Amino acid sequence: MKTAITEMFGIEYPIICGAMMWICKPELCAAVSNAGGMGNLTAGNYETEEDFRAAIKQTRKLTEKPFMVNVTILPSVHISADHHRMYLRVCAEEKVAGLEISGAPIDKSCGPEYVEMLKKANVKMFHKVGSVRHAVHAEKAGYDGIYAAGIEEGGHPLNDDVTTMVLTPRIVETVKIPVVTVGGIADGRTMAAALTLGASGVMMASRFMATKECLIHDKIKQEILNRQEFETTLICKSIGLQGRALKNKTVNDVLELEARSCSFEELLPLISGKRVKEAWETGDVDIAPMMVGQSIGLIRDIPTCKELITRMAAEARADMARVSKMF
Repeated sequence: MKTAITEMFGIEYPIICGAMMWICKPELCAAVSNAGGMGNLTAGNYETEEDFRAAIKQTRKLTEKPFMVNVTILPSVHISADHHRMYLRVCAEEKVAGLEISGAPIDKSCGPEYVEMLKKANVKMFHKVGSVRHAVHAEKAGYDGIYAAGIEEGGHPLNDDVTTMVLTPRIVETVKIPVVTVGGIADGRTMAAALTLGASGVMMASRFMATKECLIHDKIKQEILNRQEFETTLICKSIGLQGRALKNKTVNDVLELEARSCSFEELLPLISGKRVKEAWETGDVDIAPMMVGQSIGLIRDIPTCKELITRMAAEARADMARVSKMF
């Protein structure tokens, strides 16, 4: 498969792993890259420069292939603006292949000098956005590509609430830099659809949770297999931090508090990263908001990353060939 993304990074398949707190560490990152896709190392997992740089080096010991690093620039209890700048500087110094920026753009949050620093280091910058206007800004600011994130995605979709089916072609027709579709991607059919809409690749996170190399408890993986596409919901709208999470006891508690116009301080004990980390480690599916997308309705097995990626590519080719015969 040859697209602008495979050409940019020298990878076999235009399939990128999305950022996931406590999950996207060297082991999973390397497994995705070794399988021919693009792994993800989530910077927010590391609170010190030493630990973050060590994680990059560990990933490089596990794979010689390129991988992305995610830097999420959103309000956080334990990740500060100094962390954001440190992550970007280390990525430039280590010359990582690419950056997935979520939240505020680099030029506005850290300064245009950080964009120039990353460009000089040849680090490709992608901004995850949920609107055409934000994609236009990213292109003008000097980003190399766009992640077009539809409302279906897990994590924090933009509150414009535009679906992948509409967002991808709108951004593709508006900007000249490559576009990667995010949200609702889990198999070859959805990958083929994204490519048909004009995307140069796909990014998925929820699907990579249900792989053998993902280091979360088996109970969590089984829960993902057992749930359907309608069993996620949007939380934290009241505090301007909209997120899509799996319906469970904690999510119900969050929604009840929001219905009573609660404060951020009241919500914090329920949505803290420590609770999420505990869920991944213990398999308790009710203890925290588990940020997954509607694509869980398409997840039915737990393959290796290699099995998943090669199967998706084969399915996408078959589906595109099938459709081409109709014309």
